[in-house]
Order: sequence, then C-alpha cells, then structure tokens
Amino acid sequence: MIIGLDVGGTHTDVVLLDQKGIQREIKVPTLCSDLFSSVLQGIDAVTADVPAAAIKRIVLSTTLTTNAVIQGRIPPVGMVVCAGPGIDPGLFRTNRHYVQVRGAMDHRGREIDAVDPREIRAVAEEFRKEGIRHIGVVGKFSIRNPRHEIQIGELLQADFEKVFLGHRISGSLNFARRIATTYLNAAVYPLHKEFFEAVTRALGAKGLVLPLRLLKADGGNMRLESSLEFPAQTILSGPAASVMGAVAMAAGREDALVMDIGGTTTDIAVLIGAAPVLDPLGITVGAHRTLIRSLDTLSIGVGGDSAVRVEKGCLTVGPDRNGPAIVYGGRTPTPTDALAVLGEIASERRGQAAAGFEPLAAALGVSVTAVAGRVMETACRAMIEAAAGLVAHINSKPVYTVHELLEGYTVQPRSLLVLGGPAPYFARHLEAEGAYPVRVVPRWQVANAIGAALARTTCEVTFFADTQQGKADAPGEHFSQAIPGDYRLEEAEAQALELLRQKALERGANPDFLEMEVVERQVFNMVRGFNTTGRNMRVRAQVKPGLIHGYDDLLAALAADAAHGV
Repeated sequence: MIIGLDVGGTHTDVVLLDQKGIQREIKVPTLCSDLFSSVLQGIDAVTADVPAAAIKRIVLSTTLTTNAVIQGRIPPVGMVVCAGPGIDPGLFRTNRHYVQVRGAMDHRGREIDAVDPREIRAVAEEFRKEGIRHIGVVGKFSIRNPRHEIQIGELLQADFEKVFLGHRISGSLNFARRIATTYLNAAVYPLHKEFFEAVTRALGAKGLVLPLRLLKADGGNMRLESSLEFPAQTILSGPAASVMGAVAMAAGREDALVMDIGGTTTDIAVLIGAAPVLDPLGITVGAHRTLIRSLDTLSIGVGGDSAVRVEKGCLTVGPDRNGPAIVYGGRTPTPTDALAVLGEIASERRGQAAAGFEPLAAALGVSVTAVAGRVMETACRAMIEAAAGLVAHINSKPVYTVHELLEGYTVQPRSLLVLGGPAPYFARHLEAEGAYPVRVVPRWQVANAIGAALARTTCEVTFFADTQQGKADAPGEHFSQAIPGDYRLEEAEAQALELLRQKALERGANPDFLEMEVVERQVFNMVRGFNTTGRNMRVRAQVKPGLIHGYDDLLAALAADAAHGV
C-alpha cells in the first residue's frame, strides 16, 4: 500500500492506495505552528486498523517552503561568493549578508587566485555576530574545480549549523542562477528541517519505519533524507503534485490546462497529452532566478478564501487571504461566500455571508446577489487571463515536456482540468468565461496527494570531460577520474548514465524501471595556434519524470473514473 500526503498551508490531504484503487482519503487542517500534530492526525486517520507492515511507500508534497519564500518568512543567510576578474558578483546580490571574497578558478578549473583563510575567518566572525546559522558558498567555475568552495566550506563548517556548496547544488555553469539557487537552499533549510523532523516523528509514532520520499518541483521524487541537502527542491512541490494528479486521472491526448484551486492561490500548468510542460533551465521564485528544474507552472493569488473588497469603485479578489470564508467562521467576504450567496454551496451561515457583502453592494450600487456574481466573474476571469499568459510564455520559447523537446510546437489547450477543494463550484463559472470546456478531475479534493503517491523517483547528473587536462568530473556526485587523450563523447555519455543509475538507486528508484536519457551533449575543440589540443565535453542525463510502474489496475480505475466523470 502507498500513502500520499500533501501538506498545504490550509489543509493536509492524505490518501491510502493499493494496486486496485483508493482505499481511504482524509483532509485535516494544517497547523503550521504544530506540523507534527497535523501530519500525525492525517496519518492516524488514513491508517486506522492497517498493519504498519502493509505500508510499502510514502510520498509527501508540501507548499510550506514556497509560501515562506513568497511571504518573506525566511531567516537571515550568509552568502560567500568568489568570482575573480571579469565579473562583479555584486550584480547577483541575493540578500543583505552577501560577501565577495578572494579566490578564483578559470573556465578550465585552473586556479588564478587563491583563497585567503584569514579573510574567511573574518567573514565568519561577522556572520556569527549577526546570529546567522546557515551559509551558502559559490565560486564562478566551481563546477569545473570545486576546491575553493570545499576549502571555504571547511573553514566555516565548525561555526555554523549548515553550509551549502554551490557545485553540489547544481552542475550548471550559470553563475547568477547558481548563486540564487544556493541561497534559497540555505534560506529554506530550517523550515524544511522542521518539516522533515515532524514527519519522521509522526511516522515513528505510528511504527512506520520505512524510506520516505518527497515530491520535487519537476514532478519526480527523492528520498526525504536526501532532501535535507537540497531543500529548495521542495519549492513548487505542491503545484507539481497537482499536475501529477491530473496526469494520473484526467490526462488525454490533447493539450490541456490544469488549475489547482486552493484557499489562497490557484496553481496553473499545461499538459501536452499526458506529459507536463517543463521549465528545463530553472524556476523563478520571487526575485530569484534559479536552476531548480521544475514543471512550468504559474501561481496567482486568487482562491476560494481570497479577500474580496471594493477599491476606488472597482471590485477586487485577492491576492491576500484574511482567514477563512465567512461561512466557515471568518470575517472577510470571499469567493466561497459568493458561492453560498448564489445558493451553490449549502451553508447555515448563508445569511452572514450575505450580510458581509452588503457594504460591497452599497459601494457598487447593486444587489448582494449581483455582487456575488461579479466576484465569481472577476475571480474566474483572472484565472483564465493568467492561464493565457502562461500559454503565451511557454510558446515564446522552445517547448519542453518532461519527456522531450518539441521542435516548432505551439501549445493550444483544448480543455481545462480543475482540482482542489472548491473545484466543482468554480467549474461552471470558469466555463461561462467561454475559453475552454471544463472538466473536474476525479477525487478533486485529494488529487494532489494521489499525484504525489504515484510519482516516480527522478534525478539528474551533469558530467564534464577535458581531454587536454586528462580528467573527467561530476562535482555534484563527488566523482573525478583521469581520462586518456582519445576519450570519446560516447564514453562520457556512458559514464554519465552509470553515475545517474547509481544516484537514482540511492534515492530509492525502482531498478527494474529506470527510464534514463541524455538530455544535453556538447563538445568543444580546444585550439592552440592552428592545432586542436583537446576536447571539452559536457553531458547532462536524467531519469524521466512520470508515474510509477506496478499500479496499472489503479491507473485504469482512475482513468475509468475520469471517463465517466466520477
């Protein structure tokens, strides 16, 4: 049996699956101040009377780190950056405690300026005075030679709780994005560690001692223990779970939009058949352009509990949320209250919701019912416009899915798939906008937890070879070896795939169903005078994101539910 668990900012959704179908589904409130209780409550409910030995796999997704970054609720982080001549790291400043130090490698990984240990100790002293506990260290060409990052990390590690080294976070040469990615890993680490400990304690209390997996932004998963070294991979884990849920239950052959409508936000993505669209370079989180590979998604501040107000004669919905809807004990009018006023949600507090809309109706000079209708129109129009913007963004560049690059392809969505708690109530209003036929994903309330449960383990490896220097490296995998001058690209690809296989198995992948592929291969001749003196190679390989094997009956049952609109 499999447990899928999605920890959102408002609710924690838990499902129990076996190879035949969904056995149980639970939704409990998320207490961000007590994650242990929230997780334990959900697992208690979904595993009641189920022997611990029957649970073989647990996969989690979460929006906690995403929300923390977007809302600015992250602790101070120390960033130590070394670049050498030719570029000013100050252009890529991520935060207040950002220091440039001596030390530089050239593009081939040869030292041109040494690290000064005294300077690093002085930086450490300043960071300690500021109460900083987490550090990121990035060198411009550290992926060609990580020695400076390692040296700086060793000088700092005794004085700080956690030091993240850029070459281990990403194998990309993009210096600016590697800085931002390393910063975010350090910034979300304490929150993610708290989440990790809460989940581990909750499962231990239930006697569930087994490898745990966490959904990543690209729709694959990794062992929870590994995520402590790459905590920023959890950013956009929640939206990825929603997309994988749609893939499992409602994907067809045509292009389709996916909307996960939550209490605070709506997450939007695109499917091309059963393949989610991928952002292969890296997501942008707030002001930070990263190297975190992700499904191409967009989140907007419109959801079932978004605050509704009239400002300068105009009705607005969101982007903030001031607690629950009035019908659930809140004080601020929301789209959920609008649905109650329109009679589409049954509630004993419909009268209170109507009373909450009276000041808005007076300001606009219309009836309470008319205001409720406008609220739904405004919210749904914002969602449709955002979806159109995402499609235009995807079509403005080469289109990648999790499986392939589609040369010359233009995304043209033919339908809209909705999931999330209020999905059925929004569906009619979204369709009234006239853009797309709308279908509600089966099990819409817990589809994200189902998507997390069924996602397979993924990872990637970046491999470099330099025949002139006679070495091959994969710094992120702690791999280095000597190579001969006639070393070929085919050998580099084979070595990269072997490193990928080892990494995937360490992260919990099924050895019988490893779908590996080379997604990037580059060769540059090194020329001196008029002669080729060597070749510089770069290979990037991945395990394809997708759904796990061995659950064909379950997937068939979900597909049947989708076909019959269950």
